[in-house]
Amino acid sequence: MADFNLVVLYVNDAQASSTFYQTLLGCPVAQSSPKFVVLPLGSGVMLGLWQRDAVVPPSASEAGCNEICSSEISWAVANAEAVRATHDTWLTRGVRIAQPPTAMPFGDTFVALDPDGHRLRVLATAA
Repeated sequence: MADFNLVVLYVNDAQASSTFYQTLLGCPVAQSSPKFVVLPLGSGVMLGLWQRDAVVPPSASEAGCNEICSSEISWAVANAEAVRATHDTWLTRGVRIAQPPTAMPFGDTFVALDPDGHRLRVLATAA
């Protein structure tokens, strides 16, 4: 089986989303064209941002994505304090928060939204 290495989000504006993720994650662009950008997420996994009007074959959701989006990317952090610290950092960067830091059965978490409404979860799993 091949190694997992890429998550692709369909976005309204690849360059604007690239700027958002570069600022949010503090990572450089690994590959870029006007309508497709790739950024490293770590551990060999990359994030692709593909402008919706350039997706081939076209996606089923041509109308675009809004606040109710069906995708979520998660990042693991060490503990509840790291969840709160990341939340506070993202909040000061102007990131929209869908769920503030919350203790859930699976661990401490919060959920943010990117410019296209994709959910970004930060999680410290329960011991």
